[in-house]
Amino acid sequence: MSDTGVIDWGLAARTGARLAPRGPKTSRYTADAALRELADASVRAEGPVREVTGLADGLPVPAARVLDRPEWIAAASESMRHLVSDSDGDDSSFLGGKPGGVQAGAMLAFLSTAILGQYDPFTGPDGTLLLVAPNIVSVERSLRLRPSDFRLWVCLHEVTHRVQFSSSPWLAGYMKDNVTTLQGGADEPLADVVGRLAAAVRSRGQDGGDGGIIGLLRATQAPAQQEALDRLLVLGTLLEGHADHVMDAVGPAVVPSVSAIRKAFDARRTRKQNPVQRVIRALLGMDAKMAQYVRGKAFVDAVVGQVGMERFNTVWTDADTLPLLSEIEAPEKWTQRVLG
Repeated sequence: MSDTGVIDWGLAARTGARLAPRGPKTSRYTADAALRELADASVRAEGPVREVTGLADGLPVPAARVLDRPEWIAAASESMRHLVSDSDGDDSSFLGGKPGGVQAGAMLAFLSTAILGQYDPFTGPDGTLLLVAPNIVSVERSLRLRPSDFRLWVCLHEVTHRVQFSSSPWLAGYMKDNVTTLQGGADEPLADVVGRLAAAVRSRGQDGGDGGIIGLLRATQAPAQQEALDRLLVLGTLLEGHADHVMDAVGPAVVPSVSAIRKAFDARRTRKQNPVQRVIRALLGMDAKMAQYVRGKAFVDAVVGQVGMERFNTVWTDADTLPLLSEIEAPEKWTQRVLG
């Protein structure tokens, strides 16, 4: 049973491991070579990322974990256990933990085929950089990319996240605090939630307001939860956009085929999915995450282009220097408010 909320995360990990599709077929030699190269690339990426960003100078470089899909599911389950734990409640009943664990496991099984890597700030003393080897190999094969370049390119993105969090230790707590606020609305009367959702749907029909799963999710929240969701969305947009900016700023001196990788990867992000995949991606927020890369990179590109990276780094000072939701689309407003 679970002692960390309505989801039995141990069951989620076991369920996800059983449901996750096998990765691409590789020989033992090829698999071992990919493991070694990814581990090496995660270290080599640190220097260029620190040079471009001006962050994390002098901090240690922890080793990355190179995982298969079941191992990533186990790691993600443990991270979620830390992120959403709530010691004030006891939701360890069979009807609470078990069904939630099965549902979460199915979700993680689907995600385990799409995640190339991630930085987990919630486990280990210095966080943990995770790289999912079979997915990286699968993408480089399907897009016919140079493996060594693509592996380093992926590591540049994920190492940027490690640098963001390690140079700004308050970020992990800020993220967890906002997730806790979101959880705080879970006991709200269902009638109130349904009422806000119905009003939001009517409003969209009348004025053509913002649609999509994130818009509807936000509409179901009470004001405090709406604000927390907005803060998390803005933070995610900033983190992903900054990482994409850094990948491109590093340039061909580090990744010779970076232009070809960017072109192929952007085409992959926008290609059509079958109807079932589109529904699943929408429900899991994956399409919203794709939009975060584009909007976030445009914000970072604009601010760095105007004031340079050193002044842009003011954004990492504290919660008050993060962009507001309205400033993501209008970077000059953030510059005026924060930099004066």
